[in-house]
Amino acid sequence: MAALSSKLRSLEGGGLMFWCPGCDGAHQVQVGQGPGPRWGYNDNPDAPTFTPSILVRYNGKDAGVDGAPPAICHSFVTDGRIQFLGDCTHALAGQTVDIPDFET
Repeated sequence: MAALSSKLRSLEGGGLMFWCPGCDGAHQVQVGQGPGPRWGYNDNPDAPTFTPSILVRYNGKDAGVDGAPPAICHSFVTDGRIQFLGDCTHALAGQTVDIPDFET
């Protein structure tokens, strides 16, 4: 993993990773040529834009407890900001925030 900026990390195989404050964890997308789903990227590591939206489903800490569904994080990342959509299951649903810096 290599730092492209304070907000973005590169991964082998065309992966890019940013920190999601709603999930308190990193999300990654694949860009460029290669197998599997690929996202568009504006080539700006300081204010990235990815298209289309990013949908992440995972087993959060309460998944399955009292019938709770898996956690969902659905967002648009545009010009270095994350717009969390209403179907997110975390506290930032419906809000737009700056992509935070990775801890160093």
